[in-house]
Amino acid sequence: MINAAVVGACGRMGSLIIENITCSPEMQLVAAFDIGNVGKDAGEFAHVGNLGIQISDVKDLETVLQKTEADVLIDFTVAGATVVNAPIAAGCGVNLIIGTTGLTQEQRTVIDGAIQKNRVSAVIAPNFSVGVNVFFKIVREAAKYLADYDIEIIEAHHNQKKDAPSGTALRAADVISEALGGKEYVYGREGIAPRGKEIGIHAVRGGDITGDHTVLFVGNSERIEVRHMAHSRQIFAKGAVRAAEWVCGQNPGIYNMDDVLGL
Repeated sequence: MINAAVVGACGRMGSLIIENITCSPEMQLVAAFDIGNVGKDAGEFAHVGNLGIQISDVKDLETVLQKTEADVLIDFTVAGATVVNAPIAAGCGVNLIIGTTGLTQEQRTVIDGAIQKNRVSAVIAPNFSVGVNVFFKIVREAAKYLADYDIEIIEAHHNQKKDAPSGTALRAADVISEALGGKEYVYGREGIAPRGKEIGIHAVRGGDITGDHTVLFVGNSERIEVRHMAHSRQIFAKGAVRAAEWVCGQNPGIYNMDDVLGL
């Protein structure tokens, strides 16, 4: 049985992840962390009844991870928190699932260094949805055949999302750019200038949109649109738990969802 811990346990993603852990025959929740609601039962926020696991203060992360003998920590919080939490967990020998987006290159360097130094395993991905990762594979293949088309990426999320463009949109751009041997990115468009051969990335924020991503390949007289629409955050939570089950059986290293799904 895999011992799982969740940071950000009272948030929308954290509570869904806990709900999915309770449905896993291979995993059990042993610790839950947040900056508030300390002492309350984690099951209350996941709507799964009393689990007998109290919310711990994230300041006690190291102590609780060691005491509970956690095998994996799942973190879908914010960049400023993840860059602190991940090295602590790695230092405890705990594997990592990181779905936090908006990480800077400097923050990734800190996190990656801690994972490598402590020889733990981690899956780091901007999106844990199975469908989105198949979407990445589709746009990668399409780009190879449509290299001379204009390429635009449009993403839409709820009005509380803090980072823009989304990590998923950036990953889609990276996948396309890699397939084409390198492309510059333009974020939004303004001014008076003709379009070049760059990839355009556009962010929309409004209401309660879970997550929509569209890649347009536009040629003269035709266009192809590849689109993924998330109807529920459950797809991300299920993917995260699937990755957590997988990562605990891997050699030390940093993996992505392509590895988890065999893509």
